[in-house]
Amino acid sequence: MQMKKVLLIEDDKELQVLISDYLYEYGHICESYTLPLEAIEEFEANHHLYSIVILDLGLPGMDGFDLFKKIKTIKNIPIIISTARDDIGNKIYGFELGADDYLSKPYEPRELVLRIDATLNRYSIKEQIVLQNLLIDKGKKQVFLKGEEIEFTKIEHEIFFLLIEHPNKTLSREEIVNQTSLKEDTKNRTIDMHISNIRFKIDDDPKDSQYIKSVWGIGYKLLHDN
Repeated sequence: MQMKKVLLIEDDKELQVLISDYLYEYGHICESYTLPLEAIEEFEANHHLYSIVILDLGLPGMDGFDLFKKIKTIKNIPIIISTARDDIGNKIYGFELGADDYLSKPYEPRELVLRIDATLNRYSIKEQIVLQNLLIDKGKKQVFLKGEEIEFTKIEHEIFFLLIEHPNKTLSREEIVNQTSLKEDTKNRTIDMHISNIRFKIDDDPKDSQYIKSVWGIGYKLLHDN
């Protein structure tokens, strides 16, 4: 079984250790952060590695709800709120923002594990996308063309799944550079070359694209009619 990576943002150090150790016993790798800005920096750099976020609301330097919104702008990832704020107003607001679950402290670690597993199971159903002849498994980060898995390079993989995370949204070349492992001084023609290689591998004719559309003078977007 592949271990899922959890981002835990919690200011109680003892609770961090307790949750991390417990999650590991049940097949989850946990990275813990106390400071919101450090958590954001980590998530911006490595969001593709994480499957779920466990978020406390009472954090130093930033309200948990503000951090919630920041995380969602980086990646649409499942988030479970874990907090001592158990009033109905906070719960309603959390769910309105898009929280997948809301767990009031104190709770048994086993309950958190069960809620994580239930949330990930719900997401796994939604993480398979069919586009024409492509099957895209967002959870496993795999792409299949007519049943055969496509072998991308590391950069191609990052660019393709970045487009997948933002369907029908035009991403500028600058955004592609900033959100992948490409170097800051990467030339536009280098990005275009990577896109060309991706198109070739997914059997996408640039003159009559079914998947990746060029937006002149800006960048690219993934076509998704769902």
